[in-house]
Amino acid sequence: MIEDYADRVNRLAYTYVKSWQSAEDITQEVFISCYKNLDSFRSESSYKTWIFKITVNKCKDYLKSKWYKSIVPIEFGWSLIPGSKTSPEEDVINKNKHYTLSKNVMSLPAKYREIIILYYYEDLNIAEISNLTSINLDTVKTRLRRAKALLRKKYEGVDENGE
Repeated sequence: MIEDYADRVNRLAYTYVKSWQSAEDITQEVFISCYKNLDSFRSESSYKTWIFKITVNKCKDYLKSKWYKSIVPIEFGWSLIPGSKTSPEEDVINKNKHYTLSKNVMSLPAKYREIIILYYYEDLNIAEISNLTSINLDTVKTRLRRAKALLRKKYEGVDENGE
């Protein structure tokens, strides 16, 4: 289970806490919780949604913690889209585009960022996101639409090289 989900849980945690070190700590806590509570898994959902739900809850607990409120996480630079085999020039352009996209997604308010990450990068459907986040289905749709609109606004005036 850990091999299958560790990277995805870590990335999901990072989208909330914006610190790789904190995301790794949360990832460890998630798998400890999964191990301790595996016998309580009721197969009403997939392991993936169960693990993601635990991750979201751990992240929200972390963000509410007194310790978190005393620090300012500042890490950026995570590319959300895997690269392809291209020329060095195209690689540089793609890295710039991916960095810009990542930076723009990470700059969204948490309620929109969460939906974008779960929908586009974790391939969850609207119903799964609604279940995972305990947010009304129509609210998930609205947040996804608004998040896309915010990203579109951020890209107005950006040339094809991401500058």
